[in-house]
Amino acid sequence: MKEFTYTITDPEGIHARPAGLFVKAAAGFPCTITIGKDGKDVDAKRILGVMSLGAKQGHEIVIKCEGEQEEEAAAALETFLKENM
Repeated sequence: MKEFTYTITDPEGIHARPAGLFVKAAAGFPCTITIGKDGKDVDAKRILGVMSLGAKQGHEIVIKCEGEQEEEAAAALETFLKENM
């Protein structure tokens, strides 16, 4: 399992547009991917779950990738977060 923590830098937090792009990026990998905040983990491939976290600027989220292509998924999602959130 690959895991990393990211602090949201976007002043708007995780809102609809970047959440949709994040879900699309996560869906491109066959492994199980979760995103968590404050002990709540949700499926990163479901937009309603990602939005339900209510992650705002300054909040830390934890991304966990497990299974086939987990290393590639973690690297791609970390890059995505740095560029978009």
